[in-house]
Amino acid sequence: MTSRLSFMAVVLALLTACANTTMPPAVSAGVDGQVPNANQLLGQLSLPPGARLLSDQSLIIGSGDNWVGRVVLDVGRNPDTAYGFFLESYPPQGWAVVSAVRGKTSLLVLTRQERTATVELIDGGLLGTSQIVLTMAPRNATVMLPKKP
Repeated sequence: MTSRLSFMAVVLALLTACANTTMPPAVSAGVDGQVPNANQLLGQLSLPPGARLLSDQSLIIGSGDNWVGRVVLDVGRNPDTAYGFFLESYPPQGWAVVSAVRGKTSLLVLTRQERTATVELIDGGLLGTSQIVLTMAPRNATVMLPKKP
């Protein structure tokens, strides 16, 4: 719960900071909800093969290698492949694995330079499709916790 509050505080702070800056034009999703070229939004960040970006559930602030926010991906019925993809392909790109938890809902925390990536993989079970929630935030962001009234 605390991590979600922290994430919301970071996103709110970033939205406030970005309010007076010019944002690049939005990239529209196709009819199927897939972004034609995810690299336009996510820069050099690689995604698992076959992953489909769910634009209606994602919040991407900025673009290229400096984006922050949340990206929701549909990765089909093989969550093990997607989990392995992040563990095998991100460290060679300079990402350090800080934490890795494997289960029905798996969680990876990675850092690179001044950025932190949190990868939450939700196993869809036998009949559903699995999803990944990829959250990107500045590594040393000031977090302002809400005060009780």
